[in-house]
Amino acid sequence: MTAAEKNAAHAELHALLESWLKAVRASDVEGITRHYTRDILAFDAVKQLQFKGVEAYASHWRDCTQMCREPTFEIQELSFEGGSGETAFGHYLAYCGGTDDKGQHNASWARVSVGLRREAGQWKIAHEHFSIPFDPATGQLLFDAKP
Repeated sequence: MTAAEKNAAHAELHALLESWLKAVRASDVEGITRHYTRDILAFDAVKQLQFKGVEAYASHWRDCTQMCREPTFEIQELSFEGGSGETAFGHYLAYCGGTDDKGQHNASWARVSVGLRREAGQWKIAHEHFSIPFDPATGQLLFDAKP
């Protein structure tokens, strides 16, 4: 892969995540899930251990948009590898949260990994993994961790 081809592939991948981010900030579940493969396997930091398939993950996103009104979602340190063939992977730090039903705004940093696959010429997210660090001595999540 030439440097120009790599740059073009990475520009496509960044555009995909920017489009996904726009949908997340708008609480647009259909827009969010449009970026996933039908067989997405997702490990989110909340609720259940895993989500198999876009319908299951869409249901989870609907719950999230109800829990977090006025969503906050920022991406930092976004990086991709691959992209010359049919697969690529990336990672970033996400600052996410929102306002709950009591009017309290809560947000924290999470670590995110994504696996992407090209389908019909378009990049889609085939795997997504959000995690929040924790202190093994206390078992407490580190909601105040910062990059």
